[in-house]
Amino acid sequence: MGSPGSEIFNEFTKLCKGLVLILVGVHIVVQLIPSSLTYFALIPARTIPFGWNLITVSYVEQSIQGLVVSTLGLLFMGKLLEPIWGSKEFLKFIFAVNFLTSVCVFITAIALYGVTRQENYLYMPLSGFHGVLAGFLVGINQMVPDQELPRLKIKAKWLPSLMLLLSMAISFFTPESATYLSILIFGTYMGWIYLRYLQRKPESKHRGDPNEDFAFSTFFPEFLRPIIDLIASKFHRNLCGKSEAFIDTLGYSLGSAPLPGSDPIEASRRREKGARALEERLAAESLIAAGKKSEELQINGTNNV
Repeated sequence: MGSPGSEIFNEFTKLCKGLVLILVGVHIVVQLIPSSLTYFALIPARTIPFGWNLITVSYVEQSIQGLVVSTLGLLFMGKLLEPIWGSKEFLKFIFAVNFLTSVCVFITAIALYGVTRQENYLYMPLSGFHGVLAGFLVGINQMVPDQELPRLKIKAKWLPSLMLLLSMAISFFTPESATYLSILIFGTYMGWIYLRYLQRKPESKHRGDPNEDFAFSTFFPEFLRPIIDLIASKFHRNLCGKSEAFIDTLGYSLGSAPLPGSDPIEASRRREKGARALEERLAAESLIAAGKKSEELQINGTNNV
């Protein structure tokens, strides 16, 4: 009989376990060969010759704490998202959010240097998987927004905003905030951009989720939504304005009539599917735990006899 630790680890998907091995491997390399950080992390002043940094940045955890958080987040959130999205779509999401976040962080660092002339914005090594984890929270928000987390009594739809607000609050007290805050912010927003406009839906052959309940401002409390809508609308015009006609042809609207698969009914079906998958997974885990407990009681009873 395997140990409880090995049984728990076996419950995670092969793709997530493979990505964890990459995170651990790169972390070991960076610790043993510190100069390799230059080649893996995002250093804005060196990104032009080392353009692959825009892809490798997420797989570099510079601290053991970051490695632990990224490993646990990837395993547990991937365990929920990958079976519903499929391995291919799950990997595409990681790649897209990683790359788009890296590009935004790079542009932001260059802009901050242009405004402040502080060279630390150009030479500070930026890395970490937390941008993708922030995108995962958006995915969970999309699938099961009203699902309450066990023990915390918090609905899933508040996870992205709580994470961002907590990170911003901590940033006032930690000088290291520049190394993670921008990645978290853009990871959250790019995760939403991908799911809102780009993710292909096999059941409808269209892209994205135009449901009003998945607007970016719905991640936040009512009193913050006017401010978020104002900021998000500017980003929308700059990032997506030129492609709106193309997006319309992919399934959002045709004139005033919505195309099949782009209405709120389909989005509700996807949420119901995600909620059922989560409930079935939680029920299966409860049965497994109950079975193990019963087996342990039987073994203890036999030993006592």
